[in-house]
Amino acid sequence: MKRTFTLLAFVFAVAAAAQTRNLEIYWIDVEGGASTLFVSPTGESLLFDTGFPGNGDRDATRIHAAAQKAGLRQIDHVVISHWHADHEGGLNALSKMIPLGKFYDHGNGVEQSDRTRLEDYKAVAGNKRTIVKPGDTIPFGPVQVRVLVSEGPVIANPINGGGPNPFCANHQQMEAAPPENQRMVGLSFTYGNFRLASLGDLDWQRELELVCPVNKIGSVTVYTINRHGALDNSGTPALLGAIRPQVIVVNNGPRKGLNVPNNQVKPISVPGVTPAPYEKNHYVRLAKTPGVLDVWQGHLSLTDSAPAHNTARDMIANLEEGPGDQGNWIHASVRADGTYTIVNGRNGFTKTYRTTDVRK
Repeated sequence: MKRTFTLLAFVFAVAAAAQTRNLEIYWIDVEGGASTLFVSPTGESLLFDTGFPGNGDRDATRIHAAAQKAGLRQIDHVVISHWHADHEGGLNALSKMIPLGKFYDHGNGVEQSDRTRLEDYKAVAGNKRTIVKPGDTIPFGPVQVRVLVSEGPVIANPINGGGPNPFCANHQQMEAAPPENQRMVGLSFTYGNFRLASLGDLDWQRELELVCPVNKIGSVTVYTINRHGALDNSGTPALLGAIRPQVIVVNNGPRKGLNVPNNQVKPISVPGVTPAPYEKNHYVRLAKTPGVLDVWQGHLSLTDSAPAHNTARDMIANLEEGPGDQGNWIHASVRADGTYTIVNGRNGFTKTYRTTDVRK
């Protein structure tokens, strides 16, 4: 009998310890691609995108290193937002480094230039593949993971307190991005009062579908900014103003994403509508968004390294390119009470936030 009680006590202690862990998030440096690793408080893991191929399996190696740092022996869920090389490219190499569980994606819609990557993905995923639709959820312990957009349509009903959006009045319209950046999967993560949204490469027009005339995303604590911070065709003020993030994380490269101009993006004129003016500089638009406390960057933008056009150096994970680039990640640890701490992998700079913090 004593042995039985001892065993039960051990089981309950293990269960309690598992429940008191934090939600861990690693924004992995894949040089302007995308790869974010989530570890739930109960130890499940989810990887959202896998960076670039090639470069001596650089990105897959960095993802594997983050998984090892998190104490993982496998990655339970892999979500691929879309079939571009900077989001899907590291998957094949990663599958040879660590066991991968279930796979999720937007479906078989693909541009011909990306078909090889789709076929490679299907070969790795095999019969463990799920095609997701807006509104679907991915089981992830106490963290709710919801699909906001996939293969075109957006989620039907608002979440996280979303409702009519006053920032939609007289918003600028833009020409649509190529099809693959419209088909992609975007996700919402909710853990208690903490909410994170990550929309990959979703373009300006699709952002508007998510937030106008009704904000379907609701309010957000941390936002992984779209398109690596290249905001000529994303980052519409109607979205940023509506979701009102406390913190924005930019997964840019030294010369990709943030502050890199795209002169091919054309605004659309709507008869009878004079668009409201908005900040054109990518970083300044983020930093001046009402409610934003801080912006964290994967890289210093070497396209425009002016201090006024980048966040504080302490919140930039990588300052160099080439051989000196260490591939440092940004790491967040989210506690059940909504408090979260972000750490710069380069210098150990740490800042703690609360979801109840007053936003400017």
